[in-house]
Amino acid sequence: MKKIFILMLLCQNLLLVACTTVKPKGPAITEQLLSEERRSRDVILSDRMIEAEAYSELNSERHVREQCHVNINVFNATVLVTGQAPSEELSKNIITIVQAIANVKLVHNNLTIDYPADVAARRNDLLITDGVKTALNQIRSIPDFYPSMIKVATDNGVVYLMGLVHREEGNIAIKITQLQPGVKEIVTVFEYMD
Repeated sequence: MKKIFILMLLCQNLLLVACTTVKPKGPAITEQLLSEERRSRDVILSDRMIEAEAYSELNSERHVREQCHVNINVFNATVLVTGQAPSEELSKNIITIVQAIANVKLVHNNLTIDYPADVAARRNDLLITDGVKTALNQIRSIPDFYPSMIKVATDNGVVYLMGLVHREEGNIAIKITQLQPGVKEIVTVFEYMD
């Protein structure tokens, strides 16, 4: 039994260390979700398709799959690419692949030239992301603002905030994020409505 448990832990860690992730899934696009979104149903679906295609294309590249750790986040056809690639050549290859995807209007390249982050760093990033999302859920002072309007991603302690927001909303989200433990830096990829 102990051997099986250890084997399961090893398999879990191997999955976490994998270079790119399986294609993303999002919550069902319900009327509730749409009421808390500034994107239309079609834009949300397009964003999900861009994300899924990016992961599929990157996973089909052996060198990217085996040597890199890549995160793809899409909001309103703007793609945020984060993670690590061990060489400038691989980094450029990743960005070229993402830029070639249909309906992508802008790509933010935030890849670092480094070896993939270890499991502990990735777990820490998940904790930071959860902390920021929880803090954003406490915002009650802005009319017609829903925390789901801001997409949060973290890589090596750098928090990325994406969304279609008013400047006041963006500024409050930044201030709240700054207060969260473990945040080394904040990068905003907002589209401002005003």
